[in-house]
Amino acid sequence: MAARRRRRRLRKQTRRQLVVWGAVAVVITVLWVVANWTTVWPVLLTVLAVVALGGAGWALLRAHRQAVGRDRAWRAQEEARARELSMAQVDALTWQEFETYVAELCRRDGCREVVVSGKSGDLGADVVGYLADGRKLVIQCKKYAAHRSVSSQDMQKFVGTARLEHGADVALFVTTCRAFTKEALGLALRQDIVALHRDLLGSWVKGAHLESLIPLNGSGGGIRRRPR
Repeated sequence: MAARRRRRRLRKQTRRQLVVWGAVAVVITVLWVVANWTTVWPVLLTVLAVVALGGAGWALLRAHRQAVGRDRAWRAQEEARARELSMAQVDALTWQEFETYVAELCRRDGCREVVVSGKSGDLGADVVGYLADGRKLVIQCKKYAAHRSVSSQDMQKFVGTARLEHGADVALFVTTCRAFTKEALGLALRQDIVALHRDLLGSWVKGAHLESLIPLNGSGGGIRRRPR
């Protein structure tokens, strides 16, 4: 207890000394400024001007960043609206027409020997073809309502057939709905399946090249096809 009291007294004394010395320093500074006012005031004025300019510059920079942020948000909204407008025609297609349309997009982007299955029992290969560099492309097309999600079961079926049954180098799951479930997307990433949801499909419809879309929502574009 006695030791604690001594420590408290020392802390109080130290605080008092700091207050006293601080007051002395302030008084000395004020006296020095008064005695040297003719020398000090230009420096003080310069410092105030620099602070004011710095504050104005910071405010302008902040306003610029906010304006850029608003512009980016506006552009993103406009791009989303444009994708939705382009997807309106796709939404009007039947599932058979949708598969044919996806095949046409592949041909537009330089794919060769593109074939549409157009029948049940195709084991997940709705569209088959070859990319320009020779990799075999196998596509599963799901014409779902925009609010739906691709389930893990859908993805499991495609994973089980895309490479084992069809020898895909690039396996592409294309859907008109907005999302894949967390489990479905995780499975796609682990199994190197390229998952194209509604937004990416909208970009493809509007002219984005398939090769540029392949890395965006999966783990890459598959392996290069080895010569036989």
